[in-house]
Amino acid sequence: MNRSGHKGSMVGVDVGGTFTDIFVLDEATGKASVAKVPTTRPDQSGGFLNGIRSQVPDLADIVSVVHGTTAGTNALLERKGAKIGIITTQGFRDVLEMRRRDRPRTWGLRGNFEPVAPRDMRLEVPERTLADGTIHTQVDLDAVRKAGEALVAAGAKAVAVLFVNAYANAANEQAAVAALRELWPNEHVSCSSEILPEIREFERFSTTALNAYLQPEVAGYLDRLARALSEGGFAGEFMIVQSNGGVMSVDTACRLPVRTALSGPAAGVIAAGYIAQSAGFPNVITGDIGGTSFDVSLIADGQSMLSPQTSIDFGLVVRTPMIEIATIGAGGGSIAWVDKGGLLNIGPESAGSDPGPAAYGRGNDRPTVTDANIVLGRIDSERPIGGGLTRLDVEAARRAIATHVGEPLGLDVEKAAEAILTVANSRMAGAIRLVSIERGFDPKQFAYMPFGGGGALHACALIAEVGLARGIVPRYPGVTSAMGCVIADMRQDFIQTINAPTQSADEEALGRLMQAHVDEGMRLLAAAGVAFAGEEIVFELDMAYLGQTHTVAVPLPARIEAGKVAAPTRADIQTAFDAAYLRVYGRLLPGGVTRVLNLRSAVIGKRPKFDLSTLAPDADASMEAAKRGTRRVYFAGEWRETAIFERLKLPVGAAIPGPAILEQPDTTILIEPGVTGTVDRFGNVVLAAQKE
Repeated sequence: MNRSGHKGSMVGVDVGGTFTDIFVLDEATGKASVAKVPTTRPDQSGGFLNGIRSQVPDLADIVSVVHGTTAGTNALLERKGAKIGIITTQGFRDVLEMRRRDRPRTWGLRGNFEPVAPRDMRLEVPERTLADGTIHTQVDLDAVRKAGEALVAAGAKAVAVLFVNAYANAANEQAAVAALRELWPNEHVSCSSEILPEIREFERFSTTALNAYLQPEVAGYLDRLARALSEGGFAGEFMIVQSNGGVMSVDTACRLPVRTALSGPAAGVIAAGYIAQSAGFPNVITGDIGGTSFDVSLIADGQSMLSPQTSIDFGLVVRTPMIEIATIGAGGGSIAWVDKGGLLNIGPESAGSDPGPAAYGRGNDRPTVTDANIVLGRIDSERPIGGGLTRLDVEAARRAIATHVGEPLGLDVEKAAEAILTVANSRMAGAIRLVSIERGFDPKQFAYMPFGGGGALHACALIAEVGLARGIVPRYPGVTSAMGCVIADMRQDFIQTINAPTQSADEEALGRLMQAHVDEGMRLLAAAGVAFAGEEIVFELDMAYLGQTHTVAVPLPARIEAGKVAAPTRADIQTAFDAAYLRVYGRLLPGGVTRVLNLRSAVIGKRPKFDLSTLAPDADASMEAAKRGTRRVYFAGEWRETAIFERLKLPVGAAIPGPAILEQPDTTILIEPGVTGTVDRFGNVVLAAQKE
C-alpha cells in the first residue's frame, strides 16, 4: 500500500548470478505468485523487467518494487567500477594502499593489491585538522580546484574527498567538497565525513573510496531500471535493499551505493527470520545456495547478527552496518575440478547462467554441482527450474563428470558425482560451523533453513553433518530473497565518533546528536512516500575500557516523547556498558575507566507484514493430487526407487518419509532416507530425522 492508500501488487526482485527471482504479493487478495527467470548479462535490467512482466503484465498495477541488487557487489568483486580520483590531505595519499599492513595470503610471502584508485589519481592538497577537531591548517581551495580539474582531465568519473580527522571536524572537507561540486561534471562526489564520520582513517578512506568507485555503475543501473519501469506505466515507489536488511530510496542508493554490498543475501536473511519466527523457530541458520555461492547467516532469538564492517575482497573494506553473512564459492554452478595432487575441489569458479552447467548445452564442458545432482536423478532433467530451458542434457553432464572427475580419480560416473556432492556439502558444513560453533552457538539449538534454487537439495546432508536440530524449507525457497524485499523495513543508519571518557562525556551534546540523527532519519522516511505501520528508533554506543582496541556494542534505551530525545545520563551509559560487557566477557574490570567511542543510531520505518498463512496450501490440496509417480535416485552408492511429489499440492499435515523428492517451479526438495518431511500450517516443509 502506498501513502495514498491505493492497493495493488508489491513486487520483490532479487537479481542473482544465475537467476532473477520475482515475488509478487497482491495486497487486495493476499495471494502470492513467484517467478524465476535467467539473469541477463551484461545488463541485468532485461531479466529484471522480464521477470516482473511475467507476473504483472501491466506495471501500472504495481504500488511498490523493492530490489535486492548485486550490481555493487559484482562491480567490486570483478573490479568493474568507475575510474575515480581521490583528493586527500598532504602525506596521506597512500593510506588506501598501506591498509592495515595485512596481506592476501596469511602465510605467503608474496601478494599484490591494487587500490581502486591508482597512485597518480590520488592527489594531495594543503589542509590539516587535528584529532580534537582543531583546524590547524585551512584547506587550500585553489589547490582543491586544480586537483579536481586535473582528475577530470585524466578521465575520472567520480571523486572522493578524504581528509584526515574529518570525523572530528568536517569544516575543511565540506569546504573542499563545495568547491569541487562547482566544477565536477556530474553528481558523483563522495565525502568521507558524510559517508562515515567515524574514527580510523583506513576504514573511513576505504568505505568512501569504494562509494565513489560504485556510484557511476550503480547509479547508472538504477537509473535505467527506474526509467524502464516508468516508461512501462509504473508510478509507485521503487526502493533498494541495504546490506543491513532494511530498504532505502533509489536516491539514497545512488548517493550511498556502498550500502548495497550484499543486498540480495541480506533480503533472504530477513525473510528467513520472519518465516522461522512465525513457524516457531526463533533460532535458525540460513543457507542460500544460488548459482555461484553459498551464503550462510545465523539468527538467534529472532534477531539477525549485524556486523559493523566486512571485506568484500582483500583490501576492499566496507564499514557500514550489514547482516553477518559468510560466503563461499559453492553454488549450483560451481565447477568441480581435480588439482595436480589428485584432490577434488569445488569452485570458486562458477559457470553461472551463461554458459551454465554442462547439462544446459551452452558450451560448458566442465562439471558443476548441478550436473552432479542431475546425474544422480535428484533433479528432473525434463522439468528444469527457472525457465529458458525445456530439458537438461543428462549425457552432457555425465561426460563432463567422467572426463574431469571420474577418470582422474578412477571412479565411475555415479561415484564421481556423489564425490562432487560430498565435497560440496563438506565445504558448506564448514561455513555453517563458522557462524555457529566457532562463535559459541550450539547447532543442536538451531533449525536449518535452506533457500535459493539449490538449497533444499542439500538440506538433509547438511543437517546430518553439522548436527542441526531439524530443517524448515519455506514455501517458495527459490525466491526467498525476493520475498525478503517485500518484507524488509525501511532503515536509515547514522554514526558519529564521540571519543570521550564516560565520566566526562557531554550529556547535552550527546542528546543533540541523537536528536539530529532522529530528525534526519524521520525526514528520509517521510520523503520515501511509503505508508508505515510504525517507526522504531535504536541507539547504540561503541564502548571499551581505556586502553582496549576492540569495543562492545552497548544498546542505549531510547527515551523519546513527542519526537524529542531525552539525553541519557553518564550513569545510564555506565550501567548499560556494564551489562553489555558482562554479557560478552562474563566479568567486569573493577576500577577500569570506560570511554564512549561512537554513537550509532537507526531510524526504522516498519512496513506492514503480510500474513504467511496466505501461502498455505489450498483447500483442495491432497496427497493424491500431489503424487507424480517414482523415479530412480542414487543414494549412498545405490539406486533407489523414490517417490516424487508436486510440493505445492501437498496438504497441511502431510508427512513424507524419505527417500522422496518434492518438486516445484523454483526449487527441488530432497528428502533423504531416514528423514521425514512434514507440511506445517504455513506450507513450510519441516525436515526431521525419523524416530527409530
